[in-house]
Amino acid sequence: MEGTHSLANNFLIAMPAMKDPNFEQTVTYICQHSDEGALGIVINRIIDLTVGDVLDQMKIDRALSVKSDARVYYGGPVQMERGFILHEDIGDWDSTLKISDRTALTTSRDILEAMARNAGPERALLALGYAGWGAGQLEREITENAWLHLPADNELMFSTPVQQRWEEAAALLGVDLSLLSTDAGHA
Repeated sequence: MEGTHSLANNFLIAMPAMKDPNFEQTVTYICQHSDEGALGIVINRIIDLTVGDVLDQMKIDRALSVKSDARVYYGGPVQMERGFILHEDIGDWDSTLKISDRTALTTSRDILEAMARNAGPERALLALGYAGWGAGQLEREITENAWLHLPADNELMFSTPVQQRWEEAAALLGVDLSLLSTDAGHA
């Protein structure tokens, strides 16, 4: 990317002034970022589905799965009918995007089948939909103070309680979001 670096494997933290209901108070993990745009998964919003519900809908036997009660995440407003598994233990799945040495995004059925047999990644989250930005859009939004960004932290992504991730991500930067104004502006 000319004049800018990739934000893949970074968190985007929505600023308090963000009023778009799709992204208000969210933390988004950026999976891919290039001159052509960016793709991310919101990691701090759950929906009223479990992994077991998704396995049932896909007719994947989950009798042995101990993680079938895990909640499904709202990954973003684009293609909400499509599933994305953000995970560690990169593995050898049919359709995987390696994001870092530890983290990958998989969209193929084989990882869900493995998860149903307790043979999938130890730490994973299943999201429906994704967040997408066109060429230059994310960079423009960052310049307009819509987002803070910082290197991703897998402990926060997979272990911190969902409802604490927005504030905890900002705290990694030393920012207390409660002290920031909801009014944006430039001096």
